[in-house]
Amino acid sequence: MTIGSQDLRHLANAAPRVMVVDGSKLVRKLIGDVVAREVANVVVVQCGSIAEAREALAQGAVDLVTTALALPDGDGIALARVVREASGQAYVPVIVVSGDAQAHLEARRFTEDVTDYFDKALGHSALAAFIRGYVQPQAIPGARVLYVEDSRVVALATKRMLERHQVNVMHFVGVEEALEYLESHRGQDDPGADLVLTDVYLKGELSGHDLLDRLRNNFGYGKRRLPVLVMTGDANPDNQSELLRAGANDLVLKPIEERLLVTKTLFQLRLSRLPEQRNLDT
Repeated sequence: MTIGSQDLRHLANAAPRVMVVDGSKLVRKLIGDVVAREVANVVVVQCGSIAEAREALAQGAVDLVTTALALPDGDGIALARVVREASGQAYVPVIVVSGDAQAHLEARRFTEDVTDYFDKALGHSALAAFIRGYVQPQAIPGARVLYVEDSRVVALATKRMLERHQVNVMHFVGVEEALEYLESHRGQDDPGADLVLTDVYLKGELSGHDLLDRLRNNFGYGKRRLPVLVMTGDANPDNQSELLRAGANDLVLKPIEERLLVTKTLFQLRLSRLPEQRNLDT
């Protein structure tokens, strides 16, 4: 389901209901307190198990679910299936919050029922920004995205999605010209873009994978210095894992859903501007 900018604005104005599922009462309180403090007008629904979550969902719909990977009566993936069954046609983001989520992501152990993951080592502010990005998306005026896509039709549609949220999009048809632009900013404090968005398969000699390799290894830009989102229609988990291990911050699967593209883009932009945080409990 594709959600347009009007739907996103509606979500930003509504009082969101966020379900927090974790077997630890302490962790539930910690996450719930962060969400209540950082997300305006939020209603937090805390559950200690899949069974409790099922009962809570029967009492009323929620706008987003965060879950631990391991639960007393199953795991976060099983919970995601329960959320999908309970929500019917409405799409509810299900976010796995885990200390080893990145390893599971790279191994592609998550199913399509899981919308996204959050590595809790990133800290309080990042967690709040992550959740807020889904339930109350806020634009970052002036943010610059370097976008590489050889299909002008796809590029036009994607640009419009991002520009509706005040993102400045610099479109390049091929990796070669994108690298030429980035090279002109090499060695400066400003790399020339705040985020790179690229398709993995391109018609030129260089692919999105090559662009990722150049940025991480030749230019030496880390994930926080210049985030990279890779768009792919390849459902092969091994190929997806390879992109993440090569340094992609995240993947955007085709066909593109506006809500997910915008949320992932804004989250990476905000995360890159946060000070380093290593422990959710600090």
